Amino acid sequence: MPVDEHSSGGRSRGRLLVASLVGLAVSISGCAGSEGAVSSAAPRQTVTRPQPGQSATPSAKEPSRQAPALPSPGAAIPKDPSRLADSLTSTVARLRQATDDWVRKGDPSEGHAPEPVVLLALHQQRIYRYLARDPKAASRTYARLPKALAKDAEDNVTAIRNLLSLARPISGSAKFRVQPPEPADTLLGHFRRAERRFGVEWEVLAAVMFVETKFGRVRSPSYTGALGPMQFMPGTWQAYGMGGDVQDTRDALLAAANYLHASGAPRDYRRALYAYNHSQAYVDAVLLHARQMKRDIRNYYGYYNWQVYVVTTHGDRRLTGPDR
Repeated sequence: MPVDEHSSGGRSRGRLLVASLVGLAVSISGCAGSEGAVSSAAPRQTVTRPQPGQSATPSAKEPSRQAPALPSPGAAIPKDPSRLADSLTSTVARLRQATDDWVRKGDPSEGHAPEPVVLLALHQQRIYRYLARDPKAASRTYARLPKALAKDAEDNVTAIRNLLSLARPISGSAKFRVQPPEPADTLLGHFRRAERRFGVEWEVLAAVMFVETKFGRVRSPSYTGALGPMQFMPGTWQAYGMGGDVQDTRDALLAAANYLHASGAPRDYRRALYAYNHSQAYVDAVLLHARQMKRDIRNYYGYYNWQVYVVTTHGDRRLTGPDR
């Protein structure tokens, strides 16, 4: 079952059920826009030559243009659909640009993402979570978004809403063990290795891990006893774990690909994912997230920086991510 923004939803049937829904209850995801949804390029600037006698250097009195401030982790989410659409459009465009900079100038195979990516991804996630809980506001916001971004937003909001429907609020005092995920490109290498071996698309494997444990951030067993970054039930692990360690990310991803392949993937992903977790809402959510990553790999890097939330009897609680 999953461990996302659900707190332990969806009952599992059958002896060999993999997912544990701890993840569904704890994390939940939405995402950036699909390729072409919002241009990440900086606006063109017209260069004007100085007139004779004028200096090409701006005077000290002229204010210098500064990039807009990054959203704080608790920044208010606009309630007005027009302002909300503007905020989402800007956030997605800036996140795409920050992701490009990270991939081009940084190293996603080492360490954590830079602050702009982390904060913009969190803000994007919070907007989608808000829309998932208010269908009327979501519809009004979609109508004000660029067409491509509106489709991406609808996919993400629908996926989150599906996962939230599986949530069972837990006590606000419940404790979870969380840890930082492996570097984004290290995980990408694991996904692609599993795809080559078992033929299960890496985007589907990534979407399952995203929904289950937010890419390995959640390390607590589920309430049903599912274990590891892919939330395997012990019996399922014995059958498909190939002698590996259920807590090891590489071993768990290979086992998940093995199980999905044995259950019908890649011929029938719906059948395979339903075997992984007996919930059509879960299946739909995983496929929607996978579709976003297929459209634009930058959506993978955005999802990688979404944080773990728990639905409690006292409201949502974020367990990971920046504090400021």
